[in-house]
Amino acid sequence: MDNHELIQTLQEQNDNKIVMLVSDGIGGLPLKPGGKTELETAKTPNLDALAKIGVSGMSTPIKPGITPGSGPGHLGIFGYDPMKYIIGRGALEAAGIGFALGPNDVAIRCNFCTIDKTGNISDRRAGRIPSDESAAVVNILKQIKLPDVELFVEPVKEHRFVLVIRGKGLGGNVADTDPQKTSVPPLDPIAHDDESKKTAELAKEFYNQAKKLLADQPKANCLTMRGFAKRPALPSYKELYGLNAACIAVYPMYKGLASLVGMEVIGEAKTLQEEIDVLEKRWNDYNFFFVHFKYTDSRGEDGDFDAKAKMIEELDAIVPRITALKPSCLVVTGDHSTPAKMASHSFHPVPTLMVSEIARTDDVQEYGETAANHGGLGHFDAMYIMQLAMAHAERLAKFGA
Repeated sequence: MDNHELIQTLQEQNDNKIVMLVSDGIGGLPLKPGGKTELETAKTPNLDALAKIGVSGMSTPIKPGITPGSGPGHLGIFGYDPMKYIIGRGALEAAGIGFALGPNDVAIRCNFCTIDKTGNISDRRAGRIPSDESAAVVNILKQIKLPDVELFVEPVKEHRFVLVIRGKGLGGNVADTDPQKTSVPPLDPIAHDDESKKTAELAKEFYNQAKKLLADQPKANCLTMRGFAKRPALPSYKELYGLNAACIAVYPMYKGLASLVGMEVIGEAKTLQEEIDVLEKRWNDYNFFFVHFKYTDSRGEDGDFDAKAKMIEELDAIVPRITALKPSCLVVTGDHSTPAKMASHSFHPVPTLMVSEIARTDDVQEYGETAANHGGLGHFDAMYIMQLAMAHAERLAKFGA
């Protein structure tokens, strides 16, 4: 019996509700040895108060030393083994904008970028071009035609857009073209297996046509491709946990991942405050809520320590609105760490807090990496967060006689 089979066997129905508050990339590092992380620097009286009445620990997103992408990071905290269930970024982005992937589709998450006169990337995100400007540039790319396939080019948010190639004989195992650094040109899409060679060839031709069409754009004059993917097969939250689950998020990719595991994406929130508005309005309609906050990750990726700390303070400020709803179990965690010191995702474990009337409290007095390092939950794989949340919401029966 694997872990999913066990949970399905033990799931119990009651009126208890679970809220999972995910601050993307919340884990960090001090700028100097012995200093404080972004989370420890931020003023977080509300999260600290929860730490005193809850139980804390450190969750490892994938495996020790392995740096996760956003997809596997979220799959883990949703209770899916990210080493078993592999979802490409393209499928996440497509699902996030409501694009229904078919069996003959390969989805690709694309970024507009800026290249200089030598063809080298000067800005990997085209200055984080605003969404309305980006959408206009996406429309230019819709005139591209390729033989024997259909193309769908759709805007996502800011510099991101989705390309879906629909046709027979397409595989999704193609290398990203984003070199993950500047001062070098975009890479070629390289197939990792025979089934994906046609996809790689089509992607290369799309890129060549796009580069010509974008040549006169001031910011988005080129593109990179990431996360070539076909639609995955995942058991739903309803099947696994018996939960009627909802997702409240701003960014499409996280909506996409939630929808792929059977959550209903609710509301049209554009800010964190609006997300909590949706939570309050729809509180009686669901028994599990995934609430996602992106900007701790964004500021970490920008390498801006102080700005990330301010985003954490913004998160802390909305906590009383969540606790006022009296969830049976409140989980506060992140999908991975994004230290401003590294300006990227990292392998470091994530401080995780669980608040419930039946939590066995520890001596942790604040929500932060150093404190959580010796909390009662210990160090554990993030894929067990949902299992622990179910237990703290009294939604798991006894195993065995």
